[in-house]
Amino acid sequence: MALHAQTRSLQQRGSGRAFSQSCRPPKRVTLSKCRASTMERAIEAEEYLTHAPVSLLRTGIDTEDTMRAKFEKVIRNAQDSICSAIEEIDGKKFHQDAWTRPGGGGGISRVLQDGNVWEKAGVNVSVVYGSMPPEAYRAATGKAEVLTKGADAGRVPFFAAGISSVMHPRNPHCPTMHFNYRYFETEEWNGIPGQWWFGGGTDITPCYVVEEDMKHFHGTYKQVCDRHDPAYYPKFKKWCDEYFRTRALRAGHAVRIRKMIKHRGETRGLGGIFFDDLNDKDPETILKFSTDAVNHVVPAYCPIVQKHMNDAFTPEEKQWQQVRRGRYVEFNLVYDRGTTFGLKTGGRIESILMSMPLTASWLYDHQPAAGSKEAELLDATRNARNWV
Repeated sequence: MALHAQTRSLQQRGSGRAFSQSCRPPKRVTLSKCRASTMERAIEAEEYLTHAPVSLLRTGIDTEDTMRAKFEKVIRNAQDSICSAIEEIDGKKFHQDAWTRPGGGGGISRVLQDGNVWEKAGVNVSVVYGSMPPEAYRAATGKAEVLTKGADAGRVPFFAAGISSVMHPRNPHCPTMHFNYRYFETEEWNGIPGQWWFGGGTDITPCYVVEEDMKHFHGTYKQVCDRHDPAYYPKFKKWCDEYFRTRALRAGHAVRIRKMIKHRGETRGLGGIFFDDLNDKDPETILKFSTDAVNHVVPAYCPIVQKHMNDAFTPEEKQWQQVRRGRYVEFNLVYDRGTTFGLKTGGRIESILMSMPLTASWLYDHQPAAGSKEAELLDATRNARNWV
């Protein structure tokens, strides 16, 4: 999940192409061998630490006045405060792994497994810098002129930092929650100016529709958005419902594909806010919005969990939770570009699969009864609703 967070900005803009180009095998070398060697190099590159470093940035380069340093401070503080809030509710502590990579940067993974309230919860931070192929730059920024630069144009210097989390509670009346917030930069390269943008969001995945809970969750994020720009919530709520999952160049326009488990015709959850490529205001203004958003994960989500964590539930309701978790797994492994790219390129497997639930189920041709609470949830995943 740490590499997942590190590279998400690239993956959501089509950087899978970067893998296929950079790992194209020479004659007499199979693609499977190329992938294997890539994974071996990635695994060998990680250096595990006994304690998390004060900073993952470059000493003397990323000074305190840079946006890189400011954003790292935001996500490191958010990781601490969110984990503390979850631990207070659950009564169990997170396990932490920290590492650096010789290519630049590193990550801190915190996972709570088999807790009292959450079966599995993770909050990961990553800060990574290095260089990427021109093809990845074009996919990330939509700069078609990169195609004219030739094969000897070199690699593009970049920086990416992010925080990413998924939480799976025990009680089927408590929803799963996901969030990620990130900042991305490229430096000036081959005559093309450097680029920067923010992205992220928070969304919720319940097993049952509780309108009061959805009003609280969405209402919290509407208030966050309204403090910064009244146009944000309707725009970012719709963006989350549709999910800007892939970017393709067609007549110079980006293409949106609905946030759906396409083979099921269902969305993963009941939405929230999502934004990407956000650079239409000065970076300090957007940083304040991103900070406000990540700092409201706890007030948006935790009261719902506390409200339901001791609710009685039936075996049938628990089984429904397992089925819905199966849908979550399907989305992450089949469609989520961050997960699939991380797996293909040898990212840290424990961090990538941290988002998976501890338990899940796939029942053959399972159909909820018409008019049931389970059928209502399915309807909400197929027809986006306005909660506030």
